[in-house]
Formats: sequence, structure tokens, C-alpha cells
Amino acid sequence: MPEVLKAPLVVEFPFTRSLGPVQSAFLTGLRERVVLGVRTTDGRTLVPPVEYDPVTADELRDLVEVAATGTVTTWAWNHAPRRGQPLGTPFAWVLVRLDGADTALLHALDAPGPDVVRTGMRVRVRWAGERSGAITDIACFEPYDGGPGTPAGPTGHDGSFTDPVTGIVAPARLDYVYSPGRAQSAHLQALSERRTVGERCPSCRKVYVPPRGACPTCGVATTEQVEVGPRGTVTTYCIVNIKARNLDIEVPYVYAHIALDGADLALHGRIGGIPYDQVRMGLRVEPVWTEDGRHPDHYRPAGEPDAEYETYKELL
Repeated sequence: MPEVLKAPLVVEFPFTRSLGPVQSAFLTGLRERVVLGVRTTDGRTLVPPVEYDPVTADELRDLVEVAATGTVTTWAWNHAPRRGQPLGTPFAWVLVRLDGADTALLHALDAPGPDVVRTGMRVRVRWAGERSGAITDIACFEPYDGGPGTPAGPTGHDGSFTDPVTGIVAPARLDYVYSPGRAQSAHLQALSERRTVGERCPSCRKVYVPPRGACPTCGVATTEQVEVGPRGTVTTYCIVNIKARNLDIEVPYVYAHIALDGADLALHGRIGGIPYDQVRMGLRVEPVWTEDGRHPDHYRPAGEPDAEYETYKELL
């Protein structure tokens, strides 16, 4: 049995979204060192504000300012901060019910250790030095005893701003270790030898590439290895017109589903060696490997007549 593989992977992308009137006012308020909530029809004040009442589903637009001081309702100590978290030293994650609010806001509390953190402790907002209209405009919370430097109370701000924030771009990132398991480890090992291997279901006899370790139709384990390809048929495709970050491929290019000969499941692959507007369903293709590649770099026309639709229609 081949060694089961594992590798560290990172999924990262900028997440862009527009803001409605409530979220726009909330984030613009943070930029201006104002904390806004929204009042429900029954008089509750929700912070952070939402556009619809989670209890009644009523649309909410009545913005109300709350204080920059509050009370910890619950907490958890973070002894090893990760990249991108609010503080670089150990801190507490806290839920803080700001004075004037009926719900709690999640953020970081800068405290010297877990022994000083407690439910019911008083805290205040520590504002970031540079603010842009994001939740990070609150740098963190800090312990507050009501002494010197007491934050100013709410001024009755109604949420109207001359230069409101209308959208945000938030970086999204997930770091994890992926293990493909027995079946896909064997598949990847075969690819390093420039072979494509799938597994056959003992019940329906379909060959799945890449193998999944079990038949998705019958639900039984698959262990019989079957070498397929190397040639195949384009079953369907799309033309990519947006250049991907860190991918050195000129647009437009074609990404296709390719049914390798002997396989009962189409896999993904890029089509090269042919103008993008000449790629078609039924096109017969073959893999192209780079010198040190562990998988085909792309597929190119194999120089064979197009496959008849009847031969691949079940694999669309």
C-alpha cells in the first residue's frame, strides 16, 4: 500500500461586499469613534446592528448611539495568538455588552493574564490610531475602572455621515493540512509516474477518476485499481477571461471536463495547443507533461476525429 500523503495548504482570497444602510452606518461610525446599534420595534438595541430583527424579521433602520464602555458577559483566554488576530500577545476573546445595548459584541480584550479577566468586569474600547471604517477600528477592549480618561458618553448621533463607507474588502484565509487518504494517495503517486489510475466499484463496475475510496452511487468501498487514459474526450468546457492571481496563464483560456478513456467520471483540465474558440465538445485530447510535473500541465488535441456525442453524453 502506498504511503498516505499529506501537505499544508492555504486557501486565500479577498472577499468584497457592499454594505446596506445599517452596516454602512455602523462601520462609518467606528471610523468616527462612534458605536451605533439599531433599535427594534419592541425597544431592544442590537449591537452590532442587523438589518432585520432576528426574532420578528421586521426591517430595522432606527439607529442609536451606545457607549464605548461595557461589561464582559463571557470570555475565553487565547494563549497563542495566530497571524492576523487583533493582538500579537496572549489576550482574551470577550463578549461585551456595551452600555445602552441589549446584545454583546465579540472582540479582543488586552489583559495581562487570564487571572484578571472575569465575567462582569468593566471594559472600554481602545480605538485604532488609523481607522478606515472596519471592525478593526476597534483595536481591542481594555480594562476600565471609571478613573481618568473616562470615555465621553453617547451624544445622540443618528447615524448620518457625509462620507459613508459603502463597501469593504476583507481578506479571507484558511491554513490547513490536507491528507488525501489511501485512494487519492495512490492516484497522486501514479500521476508522478505519468500514469492515471482510478478505482472500480465492485457493484456497478464504474471507474472513478480521481478515486474517492468509495462508490458515490452504490456506497461501497472501492479497492480495485484501473489505469485509464492517457487520452480522453472533452465533454464540456468554459472560457476563462479573468486572470487568476499567481497563475501564469494568459487569458482567455479554456478549462474543460475531460472523460479519460476507460473512466466513468470526467475530471478537470486546461486545454492548450489550440485557439480557445476552436475547443468543442467531443474534442479528443491527450496530456502534456512538464519536465518535473507531478500532473499534466494541460491537454492538447490528440489529432483524432471528434468523439460521437452518444459516447460521452452520460458524462456531461
